[in-house]
Amino acid sequence: MTLSNLPPLVTVFGGSGFVGRHVVRALAKRGFRIRVAVRRPDLAGFLQPLGNVGQISFVQANLRYRKSVDAAVHGADHVVNCVGILFEAGRNTFDSVQDFGARAVAEAARGAGATLTHVSAIGADANAESLYARSKGRAEKAILETVPEAVILRPSIIFGPEDGFFNKFAEMSRFSPVLPLVGGGNTAFQPVYVTDVAEAVAKSVEGKVAKGRVYEIGGPDVLTFKHCLEILLKTIDRKRTLLPIPFGIASMIGSVASMVPFIAPPLTVDQVTLLKSDNIVSTNAQTEGRTLEAFGIEPTSVEAVLPSYVVRYRPHGQYTRSGGAA
Repeated sequence: MTLSNLPPLVTVFGGSGFVGRHVVRALAKRGFRIRVAVRRPDLAGFLQPLGNVGQISFVQANLRYRKSVDAAVHGADHVVNCVGILFEAGRNTFDSVQDFGARAVAEAARGAGATLTHVSAIGADANAESLYARSKGRAEKAILETVPEAVILRPSIIFGPEDGFFNKFAEMSRFSPVLPLVGGGNTAFQPVYVTDVAEAVAKSVEGKVAKGRVYEIGGPDVLTFKHCLEILLKTIDRKRTLLPIPFGIASMIGSVASMVPFIAPPLTVDQVTLLKSDNIVSTNAQTEGRTLEAFGIEPTSVEAVLPSYVVRYRPHGQYTRSGGAA
């Protein structure tokens, strides 16, 4: 095969992360050549079996260092940015990773003549109270100014085998008799399956959706925080008290948790701020056809998938029969 008829090359930033690994799988199935750009390529080898021999390669890149971003994008036909952080740690701040870093990826893609898909989040708003949402909003603005034909995906809370939501509370239920309902548990989510998000990314790489648009990606059901935990507890056969915690108290807990060094905080003040707003697909996105349906994807429900990866949290393991509660 000559260089001219090789399959297109896609650089995936954050390809070893929760969303990124599923994006790599979806692209590999379609025959793309994939360059996985991550900070630690030596820890990304588990992605290799997702493709054929030589189909997936690795390159070191850090969004805080522009030269590494340019090098990772060089020669690529399309660029996918899956990098995101849920809390700040050291030099990995929301501004440096989700604003400056996203700008760097967009500028590198423009310089390489590559098309771009960016994974953002519902609630992204340059004027938001939350630092997370604000950095996501600024990034979107910079991306569309730099690469007007970019495709931006805003998923709601993403669930799947390696997620940080259902797994976190399932693990907590093993040791705690109560689970917290921040703000009373009334925040609405539209959980979207990670495979559906990855398929949407892959279809955007294939050019199967309109470019230069922001798509809001949600699952088939709108669920409150409380309802999500109730579904989880039923699935893992555990009875736990769901304890409402006012936003003010939750913020104090998050402030203290964030000061503990060397561990990921279970809750931050900024996450409490995010929970004050619903995380669902907007009416405008639905009216304008900027949802999963635009990709021809039938969204997958939480209850169809959750048992496949949280059953290990049942009182006596994944092979116990459902029905009893502990």
